[in-house]
Amino acid sequence: MADKPDATKPRYGLSRRGFLKGAGTTAAAAVSSGLIGVAAAPAPTAAAPASQVDPALGLTTVHMRVNGTPQTVNVEARWTLLETLRDKLGLTGTKLGCDRSECGACTVVMNGSAIYSCSQLALWAEGADITTVEGLARGDQLHPVQQAFADLDAGQCYYCIPGQLMAAKALLDSNPSPTTAEMRHGMSGNLCRCANYNHIQAAVMHAARLMRGEVLS
Repeated sequence: MADKPDATKPRYGLSRRGFLKGAGTTAAAAVSSGLIGVAAAPAPTAAAPASQVDPALGLTTVHMRVNGTPQTVNVEARWTLLETLRDKLGLTGTKLGCDRSECGACTVVMNGSAIYSCSQLALWAEGADITTVEGLARGDQLHPVQQAFADLDAGQCYYCIPGQLMAAKALLDSNPSPTTAEMRHGMSGNLCRCANYNHIQAAVMHAARLMRGEVLS
């Protein structure tokens, strides 16, 4: 005779993907022979930094601050920060380029550092402070890096420019007076398929002067 099913386990097993999505959570239902009994998982509390909202779908709640605004989003464990920013929050200024941490088109600033959002899981952004290109300007007032890029024609096709701007912001926030070598090193993770590097590098140095108040915008 076959062993009686363990009433404490779901009738339908999870795949490896489903297990990874739901790891660390309690079961949402228990099924017994001839009788269905639902055992609800503990309700999420405000104190929990991240809570499983739907084990069946593998969604997890992530809290982050984006461009100064608190955001709460339900994400799958496999979703990248780039997908979450673009598809869940509608911040499409951040671009998908290579999708493998090589081109820098997806660069955002997270906790003060420039990162490739295409290779950062949304789950890793729990509690993070994130700035995207949409968060640079204040109304009609451009950020100095935006103004400098406009002044010196740093863009051609402009696809890479959001990532270039965010890399420049992170660089100048941490080093307001970079040397040319330091600037080139700080911007080296961002590629320009139009090869407009001379204008981009000149714009970063111009932005540094604007931020230091040495020249008027």
